[in-house]
Amino acid sequence: MRTKVAIIGSGPSGLLLGQLLTNAGIDNVILDRVNKDYILGRVRAGVLEEGMVGMLDRAGAGARMHKEGLPHDGFSLAFDGRDHRLDLFGLTGKRVMVYGQTELTHDLMDKREATGGVTIYDAGNVAPHEFDVASPYVTYEKDGVTHRIDCDFIAGCDGFHGVSRKSVPESALQTFERVYPFGWLGILADVPPVSHELIYANHPRGFALCSMRSETRSRYYIQCALDEKIEDWSDERFFDELRRRLPVEHAERMVTGPSFEKSIAPLRSFVAEPMRFGKLFLVGDAAHIVPPTGAKGLNLAASDVHYLFDGLQEYYSEKSAAGIDAYSSRALKRVWRAVRFSWSMTTLMHRFPDTGEFGQKIQEAELDYLVSSKAASTALAENYVGLPY
Repeated sequence: MRTKVAIIGSGPSGLLLGQLLTNAGIDNVILDRVNKDYILGRVRAGVLEEGMVGMLDRAGAGARMHKEGLPHDGFSLAFDGRDHRLDLFGLTGKRVMVYGQTELTHDLMDKREATGGVTIYDAGNVAPHEFDVASPYVTYEKDGVTHRIDCDFIAGCDGFHGVSRKSVPESALQTFERVYPFGWLGILADVPPVSHELIYANHPRGFALCSMRSETRSRYYIQCALDEKIEDWSDERFFDELRRRLPVEHAERMVTGPSFEKSIAPLRSFVAEPMRFGKLFLVGDAAHIVPPTGAKGLNLAASDVHYLFDGLQEYYSEKSAAGIDAYSSRALKRVWRAVRFSWSMTTLMHRFPDTGEFGQKIQEAELDYLVSSKAASTALAENYVGLPY
C-alpha cells in the first residue's frame, strides 16, 4: 500500500489530522493496535479551548459539539471555605466548551467514515521504519499477515506509551519530566453537576475538582496518595470526602449516586524534544504530557495538529518544506507555555507533602492575589481559555 501520510494512532489527534488531510485531498491512512469500540470506551478530558473548537469546525466535525456541548464563560476557585468565580469571557472575550473526548472522538470517526478515510484497526506490531531517509514506511500485522505502507511522512499520534517515540534513537531525544507526589481519584456518575461551571478547590485535606460531561453526567476528582487503592474507596466514602473539600453551599447541594467509572491517575509533566525526526513527527501525548489541572492535554494535541497540518498542506500545495521544518519549534513554544501553566495550576491548587507552614502561607497569599487582582485574574484566564496558535 502507498499513501502520502501514515498516521499511527486513531485517538483525537490522529483522527483530527487525518480528517484535515482528507478534506485537503492529501491521502492518508490511520493505524491503531486496538479496535474502535475499545477507543470509544476510554473516558478522558472534556474542556475544549476555542482553538480546539475551531479545529473541529475546520475538520467538518463540530456540528454535534455545538448542539450538545456546554459553553462555559467562567469557573470557580474555592478556598478558605469560599467560592471565587473567574469571569473568563469578561476578562478575555473567550470561553471554553465542555464536551467529552469520547463524543469528540466519535464525531471524528463518523466524519472519517462518511468521507471515505481509511482506518486500519487491530493492527498488531505497528512500527515506523527508515524515517530518517527519503523513503519511510510503516509495517503492521493483521490476521497473521505482515503488511507494509510506503509513505512520504509518518505522524506519531499514538500517545505516551506508543511506538513512535520509542522508535527514535535515545541519542536524538531529550526529555524533561516532573512526577508529582500524588494522584487524582476520579469518578463518573450519572448525576447532575453540583454547579453549572467547574469548581477547582484548594482545601487542607487536598485538592478537589467538580466537572461534568453533560447536564446529567458529572466528573469528580479528589487528590489522593499514590498508594491508594480503588477498592478502598466506596462511592459513599468518595462523596463524603469530596463534600468535605467544598464550600458549604456546594456540599449541601451535591446530588450523589452510583459511579460507573472509577480510577486513580498519577500526575506528571513530560516533554520530549524535538518533535520531528526526519520524516517522523510526534503529535500530542507522544511528545508531551501535562497534569490535567489546567485542562491542556487534549488542547495541546489540537495545536500540534494545527502546526503539522499547515506544514503538510504547504508542502503538497506549494512544494515548500518551510512549514514542516518549523513544526517542532513552533509546537514546542506553545507546549512549554502550556506546561508552565499546568504546573502553576497544579502547584497552586494541591497540597504537597513537603510544603511546610511557610509554603502554605505563600500558596494562600497567591490564591488571594489571583482573585483580588484583575491583572492576575486576566493572566490566569488568558492561559485557561488557551493561548493563540
